[in-house]
Amino acid sequence: MPSPSPFPRARTAIAGIATYGLGETPGFSSIELAAKAGLAAVADAGLMLRDVDALFICLPDDFFAGLSFAQYLGLSPRFTDNNRTGGSAFMSHVATAAMMLDQGYIDCALIAYGSNQRSGGGKLATPFKSNPWEAPYRPLFPVSSYALAAARHFHEFGTTRAQLAEVAVAARAWANTNPEAFATGPLSIDDCLSARMISSPLSVRDCCLVTDGAAAIVMTRTDRARTRAKPPVAVLGAAAATWYSAISQADDLTTTAAAESGARAYAMAGIGPHDVDVVQLYDAFTINPILFLEDLGFCPKGEGGRFVSGGRIGPGGDRPINTDGGGLSCAHPGMYGLLALVEVARQLRGEAANQLVRAEIGLAHGNGGTLSSQATVILGGPATI
Repeated sequence: MPSPSPFPRARTAIAGIATYGLGETPGFSSIELAAKAGLAAVADAGLMLRDVDALFICLPDDFFAGLSFAQYLGLSPRFTDNNRTGGSAFMSHVATAAMMLDQGYIDCALIAYGSNQRSGGGKLATPFKSNPWEAPYRPLFPVSSYALAAARHFHEFGTTRAQLAEVAVAARAWANTNPEAFATGPLSIDDCLSARMISSPLSVRDCCLVTDGAAAIVMTRTDRARTRAKPPVAVLGAAAATWYSAISQADDLTTTAAAESGARAYAMAGIGPHDVDVVQLYDAFTINPILFLEDLGFCPKGEGGRFVSGGRIGPGGDRPINTDGGGLSCAHPGMYGLLALVEVARQLRGEAANQLVRAEIGLAHGNGGTLSSQATVILGGPATI
């Protein structure tokens, strides 16, 4: 069996980025929000909609979104992809688009997402009955699955609720200086510890927001992206890994498939964790960044709780994480993955609300299901091309 072709490091790039309607946007459907972001990203790339010949879309309320989105935009794309692995889908879209662009199969890819979860009356936690092995325990989907992972991390490594609270407090601090963020205002460790419990040990402050919103990116080959008005953001590596669907099938509740996707993405990019300046981690729950920091090699397994303590990942810390406020305080319109990619691209273009002094290499990590599917994308600024 032949070995896989090398990943096209830096041969494709993000040329356009956009968000739309983060927070509350009543009166819009999910596809309308996605289209608004998509059109803005195409314009940001200095291209025309007719230049787009591949659509990558995942909508929360349309299993045929690839068809619907093409029709809505009036396009007849060469290729559509409607990956439904949850919040990691968009990082997988980047991997697919990069390889297809490099091979000349497509010339311009639009990756978009939109959701009216908040204005449509959606909730974060709902009763879960579809898995017969978990249903007898009456879990709340998806929060109880993440609570299970958090409880195991507590048991094995001594992680505490106060350390989870550090993640939420850091996210809020970033959000307070981001005009797009939905949740702002004071938030302390004590506020988190005294918050209403949802699924022990996770309280309401450990859970992501429920918002509306949309995001989109446009990808093309790097030589073409260089001719656009905005600096190209090179795709240096992208990898995904799925280990299970239901959390009850996990071999180890404290290790995720990020350990696999991250290692492969680093190898493609030719870098290691120490080379990454900007880190955006899918933070649907406060346990997520702790697990992903460990699995992506930023700290040893079991050290995540201590790693995030003392304001280290917040403004002024030496390892800034989720500089837009993340899903915990900026926005979480059903899925956050594409917003993570947009924030890394903004940082590498020097356009972020909370712009870091050094931003040459960035990592965006997506999570799907109940820690089921993980995907990692490594991006680089103009100096890496």
